[in-house]
Amino acid sequence: MKLPADLVKIWAFAARSVLINRRNVFALFEMVFWPGISIFSVGLLTKFLQLNQETVTFVLIGAIGMNTIQIAQLDLSYSFLYDVWAKSLRHKFIAPISLSHLLLGTGLVGLTRGCLVFVIMTLLCTTLFGMDLGRPGFTGLVIFLAGMFLNAAILGILVLALVLRFGHRAEVAAWAFAYLLFLLCGLYYPVTVLPAGIKEMAQFVPLTHFLDYFRHFYGFPRVSAHPLLYGFLESMLYLAASFLLLKITLKSARRRGILLKLSE
Repeated sequence: MKLPADLVKIWAFAARSVLINRRNVFALFEMVFWPGISIFSVGLLTKFLQLNQETVTFVLIGAIGMNTIQIAQLDLSYSFLYDVWAKSLRHKFIAPISLSHLLLGTGLVGLTRGCLVFVIMTLLCTTLFGMDLGRPGFTGLVIFLAGMFLNAAILGILVLALVLRFGHRAEVAAWAFAYLLFLLCGLYYPVTVLPAGIKEMAQFVPLTHFLDYFRHFYGFPRVSAHPLLYGFLESMLYLAASFLLLKITLKSARRRGILLKLSE
């Protein structure tokens, strides 16, 4: 059975991303080594501080969320960065493809890698630090994962726009954007402890609401009365805005010859 042309193009980008990850030994480090180190270091710190089990879970949820989003968004970010490093960015857009094909194909691989990292980290947390993942139930876990992947998509698309605008100088954005987000969303602490002004800014970060939703299963009071409503609404608005920004940036890059400057 012949697949529709759009599905073939999406699958092509997914296959390309899989091949790059398979041949890159550092991709394994990103999925196993660094998330493992993060969980071990944060978990052992909670042991040293002699925190109660609920607080340990609060902190570990933040560590799981950080690493899952970081890994899931990298495939989107690298879809342009690899071409910039290889000086072949213009060749990507010679082919009859659209941004939707690229984002869906590479995003599918990012989602898969994010799920694998999530499973690895939750196994470590439950085995070594007594985290109980049964409380939110299957529905709660799926909703939390969906929220993290939406945030990862937003980050990845914003990095792509920066790469088209600033070229090599935007490489650091693949990491910096995520850490700025984590600073605001209350990764290891309640957002209520943030200074005035920044505390209000945190409410405009979708991940804040998804963490708030997931943590309430472990006895922590909700900061927002409707965390899922705000989380999904903000995510959809930011996703649409970031995609529009990427399209505008690509159009500008073509007009200004940026694609040629970033290629040989």
